Order: sequence, then structure tokens, then C-alpha cells
Amino acid sequence: MEKTAVLLVNLGTPAAPEPAAVRSYLAEFLGDWWVIDKPRWQWLPILHGIVLRTRPPKVARLYREIWLDEGSPLMHYSRLQQAALQERLDAEGIRVALGMTYGEPSVKSALDELRKWGVRRLLVLPLFPQYSSTTTAPIWSKVQQALADWRDMPEQIFIRDFPTHPKYVGLLAERISVYIAENGAPDALVLSYHGIPVSYAEAGDDYPAQCERTTDAVRARFPDLKVVLGYQSKFGNDPWLEPATDDVLKELARTGHKHVAIMAPGFVADCIETLHELEIEYAEEFAAAGGERFGYLPAANDHPLFIDCLEDLVRQYLP
Repeated sequence: MEKTAVLLVNLGTPAAPEPAAVRSYLAEFLGDWWVIDKPRWQWLPILHGIVLRTRPPKVARLYREIWLDEGSPLMHYSRLQQAALQERLDAEGIRVALGMTYGEPSVKSALDELRKWGVRRLLVLPLFPQYSSTTTAPIWSKVQQALADWRDMPEQIFIRDFPTHPKYVGLLAERISVYIAENGAPDALVLSYHGIPVSYAEAGDDYPAQCERTTDAVRARFPDLKVVLGYQSKFGNDPWLEPATDDVLKELARTGHKHVAIMAPGFVADCIETLHELEIEYAEEFAAAGGERFGYLPAANDHPLFIDCLEDLVRQYLP
């Protein structure tokens, strides 16, 4: 039987909550054309002359507030996802590897290990339910770069997206149902997605439509719940997708929505954008605007329903 492997890929994380590690990570992340598509002659001097001089100390402080004993939350939960999926696929002799688009373990290092193992059939599964040229496309690019000098190139299957996969929507519904059972129904549920520049969408990135599809699927499960979409984590001065999540929260508070819950269906592992930006910063902004109760619903992490989703995505391509 041909050796089959699954390569899970998430965005990446600094190796430590320290300025030097954050600087190294941001240099790779923000230096990628897929993420910032400005001309290199224009952007790189700004990146190295301003951003990487001023941003790492601040970001490192934020990471220290959410860092786990096991390390980076994103890396910790990604490793748990890898281990759980590996357990599901062990009987078939399938190897599950983990790579990061930026930082370590890199996509290349993960593929090098699979090459030594003798992989002949490779399923690449980006850990992004909604496709974007800023997250999923760089994975394709990194995989192709890593395979460029392989004379024994394996068969490749690339899973582009899964915004309305029934088992993923089921996981989101479970998170919401548990929250309601424990806290009562919120006046509104905000689904917050990482934003992208408007120009990327205008150039053909179908990410906004994918976010809408996920949101509509959640609305269909909870027809009596007010579900609002927002976009977070704006970077730079260019126009980004709207509405901005922080503006959504302020407007909800202004219009008498005292109890708001928030979740981030685009993040499958809790990370700085969820544990700090949403759970801490946005909670403070909501309270300052007059809100009274703010609940954060965790990312998928290693919830069994999410592992069911990953397993189903893989098994549809198995013989």
C-alpha cells in the first residue's frame, strides 16, 4: 500500500514571548508578499525600518499574558489536533505531520521528515476553514517550493477550504449551545473573522463570501439568535473589510445589547487574536461602551467534533 501522509498547516507563532522571537516571526510573516502585497522596494524599508523596531516589544507583552505552561497556545492546540488525528488514522498506517507557514516547524521541515518516511501520497490540509489568499495560498506556495527539488514527488491533494462542512458547523453549534446552557442566550452573538484588505477581495479573494457562508450556516442552526458578522485585527492604513468587530461591539452596546457573546470561526486554535484581542481587549471595549456581560467561546482546539471534521476531510480522499 502506498504510504499516505496528511500535512496539517497553521499560520505559525513566535517561539517565545520575547521581542527577539517576535521580531523573527514577524519578519517572515509580514515579509511575505501573500500577506502584504505592496512593492518590495516600498514595503520592506517600512517593515525593517519601523515595524520590526517598534512592534515586537508590544506584541511580546501581549503574548506573555496568554502564554501557556506548554508554550504558545496556537502551537499547543495544533499539536493536540495533530496527535488526535494521528490516533484516528493509525490503523491505516497514515502519518500525520504538522507544519507552520511561518516559524517552526516549517512546512519544509515537515515535508523533509515525510520524505525520509517515504510518503507517496500527500494530503495537505490547511487549518483555515475559510480560504484566503493571505492564509491558504501561502501554504500551497510553501509546499510547492519545498517539493521543487524532489525527484520522487508524491501525489498531492490540497484541501482548499471547508467553510460549511457539516461537522465543523456542528462544532460551532455545540460551542454556542453549551454557552447558552451555562449563561443564557446572549442579546447578540458576534462571529469575528480576521480581516483582509478590501483590495485583496476586489482582486478575486473569495474570503468574504466564505465568511458569509459560515455565518449563514450558524444562523440556520440558531434562527432565534441575533448573529452579527465582524472583521478584526486590522493592520496598516489601507481599507479593510467591514464592519470592524470593535465597531460592531460598540454599536451593540449603544443600542442596548447588554449581553454579547463572541466567537471566531476562522481560527481553529486559540491564539493571540482570540485569547487577547477578543477575550481581553474587546471585552474591555464592550464594557467601556456600556455593555454588561461579555462571553468568549473558545476556538475548536482539540474538541472531538473538530477532530471528526478533520478525519472526514481526510477520509473522503482515501481509497
